[in-house]
Amino acid sequence: MKEKTIDYVLRATWMAVSKMYNEEAGKAGSTMATGFALLSIDPEEGTPSTSLGPKMGMEATSLSRILKTMEDKGLIIRKKNPSDGRSVLIHLTEFGKEMRDYSKRVVLRFDEAVKENVSEKDLHTFIEVANTIMELISEKKIYTEEIKIKESR
Repeated sequence: MKEKTIDYVLRATWMAVSKMYNEEAGKAGSTMATGFALLSIDPEEGTPSTSLGPKMGMEATSLSRILKTMEDKGLIIRKKNPSDGRSVLIHLTEFGKEMRDYSKRVVLRFDEAVKENVSEKDLHTFIEVANTIMELISEKKIYTEEIKIKESR
């Protein structure tokens, strides 16, 4: 395979973006995952812990670990949901709000840099292609039948 596959380009690009975000987050003693969680929590109303995982596209186990670390660092507090005593709302502390603002600036700077270097037309096309890929995956239009592997005997 001399030509790079779409999968390779997507994965390599995301890995570069992820590394860049982790380096920036590290300057503030944080991680990309923590920054993403901070941006996913409503800074005023808080966010139900049960909706945070799906919102972030994360498994409950991974999210629990991140939330525990965030709580230990004083970024969040958990409060009972006043409208549903069985659930918990995740609220940002003042420090959490400061770190959320930092994360937001990092993300917006990335957007700004891309927009300065990629034409509006190309960016629109990129977003259309990414949306098509996500649609193909979510509607299970790629692997509609089991891939048959030939046994070599």
